[in-house]
Amino acid sequence: MNRGSREELLGSSQEALRNSQHDLRTFNERALTREEKTYLLHADRGDYATVKRLIEQYSNNTDVLDINCVDPLNRSALIAAIENENIELIKLLLDSGIMVKDALLHAIKEEYVEAVELLLQWEEDHHVPGDPYSWESVDPSAATFTPDITPLILAAHRNHYEILKILLDRGATLPIPHDVKCGCDECVKSSQEDSLRHSQARINAYRALTSPSLIALSSADPLLTAFQLSWELNRLSRMETEFRVEYKALRQQCQEFATSLLDHTRTSNELEIMLNYNPWDTDSWEPGERQTLGRLKLAIKYKQKMFVAHPNVQQLLGAIWYEGLPGFKRKNIVGQCVQVAKLGVMFPVYCTIYMLAPNSEYGRFMKKPFVKFICHSSSYMLFLMLLSLASQRAEYLVLEWSGIRWLQELVEHWKEHERGSLPGLIEFTVIIYIASNLDLLACFL
Repeated sequence: MNRGSREELLGSSQEALRNSQHDLRTFNERALTREEKTYLLHADRGDYATVKRLIEQYSNNTDVLDINCVDPLNRSALIAAIENENIELIKLLLDSGIMVKDALLHAIKEEYVEAVELLLQWEEDHHVPGDPYSWESVDPSAATFTPDITPLILAAHRNHYEILKILLDRGATLPIPHDVKCGCDECVKSSQEDSLRHSQARINAYRALTSPSLIALSSADPLLTAFQLSWELNRLSRMETEFRVEYKALRQQCQEFATSLLDHTRTSNELEIMLNYNPWDTDSWEPGERQTLGRLKLAIKYKQKMFVAHPNVQQLLGAIWYEGLPGFKRKNIVGQCVQVAKLGVMFPVYCTIYMLAPNSEYGRFMKKPFVKFICHSSSYMLFLMLLSLASQRAEYLVLEWSGIRWLQELVEHWKEHERGSLPGLIEFTVIIYIASNLDLLACFL
């Protein structure tokens, strides 16, 4: 190490020593008097009468008793009263002019609703427009909460429904965090000053946005909000890999909230209304109409596996799939195979009826999902069978195996004149089959 570096190191050490000595003198200047210790002790015990007497006795002598003094844990008498849920003592201290500082945040942290209402009313009566709020004017070095924590964010972190409703009714808002790739002046400045604080502020904001109570109170469509938040958190977990665990946990919370809403459906009608609602469709779904399952498609789009796999959703999908075949799921495997075989054999009849009378009883029966699946599967299998027979010249084989001489001679004649001849019987059947299937497809469309 050269001489210049040693001098710089010595100078910084001396500066740090002077700062520590200054902090020590400041601490000594803040040493509590006997009356202040008594005042804080009785405030912590909830002794209303003694605290009132001390305030009145030393109201004009702040050198002996400063009502804003704090204990070694940096708790004022107001904070102690909030933690002990002593509303009368809180009113006394506020009337005596104590500095509120971040008392509102402490009340929210303790989930003390009465104190929250009282402090909000005090804030409304004493706040001067343009000035910072009481919790914003706290010295960061002595603050319990970071600067990005607002009453609404903290209440959302606690997921306290009643406090959130009080704050929202008074006009509290929670802005959407800037995108992780945002390059605005505010984001650039915040990231340069403290990149860790910048990232944690975004996490705190999303932790508040994913609060089930806040979503339920502030969103016109809680399910859509939960889906979109889950999608965004999944994207953030891939972009900010250092905080992947936190974002994954918040995404899980969103999915659990969306899924828990399904548990509140009491009837199949309620479940159908929920799953067939489309937020971008002006025409609402009515019972009795064809189920579009717009909400379920939205859940699949946003990859909400937990929502789609919910038992209520699966039960409804099963009921829709086997509609028109009552009791099919309760049959044993033999009974199910017999019924499927009947549907497969009868599919030409059902298809013909559907093309001629699509609104008839059997025409509507053909539209049932499982019936349509069996008929399409049977049709496809028949098509494959016809292709196999055509490729093997099955009609030639049948005639040759018949043992009738003139039929065998006819087959020989056909083979000699095969090039340029008309399609055979099975080939004609394939052509008719394809044409009929195109007509049936046009009817379905």
